[in-house]
Amino acid sequence: MPSQTLSLAQTQRLQMMLAPQLRQSLEMLQVPILELRAMIQQEIEQNPTIEETPNEKESIEIEPGTGEVNEKEDREEMDFEKEFEALAKLDDEWRDYFFQDAQSTSYSSDDDEKRQFFLESLSQSQSLQEHLMEQFHLAGLEESDEQLGELIIGSIDHDGYLTSNLEELADSTGADLNRLADILSIVQDFHPTGVGSRDLRECLLTQLHRVNGTNPLTSDIISNHIDLLAAKKYTDISKALKVPVEEVQAAAKIIATLDPKPGRIYSDEETTYILPEIVVQKIDGRYVVILNDDQLPHVRISNHYRRLMNDAATKPEVKQYIQERIRAGAFLIKSIHQRQHTIQRIATEIVSAQQEFFEHGVSQLKPLTMAEIADKVGVHETTVSRAVSGKYMKSPGGVYELKYFFTPGIRRADGSEISNKTVKDIIAQFVSNEDPAKPLSDQEIMEKLKEQGINIARRTIAKYRLMLRIPPSHLRKTY
Repeated sequence: MPSQTLSLAQTQRLQMMLAPQLRQSLEMLQVPILELRAMIQQEIEQNPTIEETPNEKESIEIEPGTGEVNEKEDREEMDFEKEFEALAKLDDEWRDYFFQDAQSTSYSSDDDEKRQFFLESLSQSQSLQEHLMEQFHLAGLEESDEQLGELIIGSIDHDGYLTSNLEELADSTGADLNRLADILSIVQDFHPTGVGSRDLRECLLTQLHRVNGTNPLTSDIISNHIDLLAAKKYTDISKALKVPVEEVQAAAKIIATLDPKPGRIYSDEETTYILPEIVVQKIDGRYVVILNDDQLPHVRISNHYRRLMNDAATKPEVKQYIQERIRAGAFLIKSIHQRQHTIQRIATEIVSAQQEFFEHGVSQLKPLTMAEIADKVGVHETTVSRAVSGKYMKSPGGVYELKYFFTPGIRRADGSEISNKTVKDIIAQFVSNEDPAKPLSDQEIMEKLKEQGINIARRTIAKYRLMLRIPPSHLRKTY
């Protein structure tokens, strides 16, 4: 058997690599407008040659150089003079683009003040544990009891349930078990009602007694028949408790008002804020796209560094640094302009294809693929995917994610196509209009769709029903 050895070898191969500037451009295209704003603000802080301008229109002129070019300047700097003129022109065009867009919208200084007040008023949400500890400090207990309270509250999960056994807490801390039980009873009296419960039954019973008072039948169902209740087997509960089915249904309605996860209202999950980048308005009978640049910083190349570049007294090493920074700033401006232009073109094609949707709703949503939009705009399909990722559109009918409009089609009997979102909407309407005593099965829904010329399999209907969070027919049935 030959022996194995380690060795080094040099090889040459071709490999495609994305340049840093191209990576930045693709990242700008993909991120939502709030993240883009943060990226631009960071670039402004790091690059002294770019600055943010106020929203109002202003007249800016590029001052000509005051000195002649030193003959010792190398060819790269001479070439940069031509490049600099192009960059300055690009900067002015970008500035005019912002001003024209600002004039086409109805935003005012009052709107800016209200928006800023709203952003400054946002506060960090309070966690469940912080909320409980605030109430515990107001209970006026001794310091030793507060330590036990912190122990119990720290063992409550984000749903509001006590995850540790009291015996385990007593053994691990050496605390008195009876005192721990007393502290737990105090915590269970806190808001939200049901917090500190050890299981679902205790949580629901606590809420039931606190809100609805004593109700023997409802308490019996929660204590002994909660599994049958979850399966909506009201008849079985009725037979077991020897009461009419109507009384069981009435009790089930009361239980449905209780919260099985009371701690979720203080969930510490990060809130996602949506800012639509596209506004759709109806003008002269057609829906058109307006790009929302209101939250995007208006940036330009600083006039101060322009003058330094044209000043003969500026040292060569300073000019070289300014050249690098201006190039980076100009590429930033160009990337922003290209991003906005690409998103606007894609959104325009989407709105053009979905005019009937904006007029009549989801029933008129047409099948649409990213490949179709990419072909019309003249870009690659992956560019469309990046451009619509995390972007939202505000229309008279509501706010939609751009990805919402891309949906496969289902062929009708007459050869036309219908969006699968439209089919889901039809299924939801069937269920909402069904007889509660005789809910529609998946087979019956399939037959009703076939009557409308929509032929899809029963398993597809079951999949759509699950996506719509609609229970099966036997769980929707009421007596």
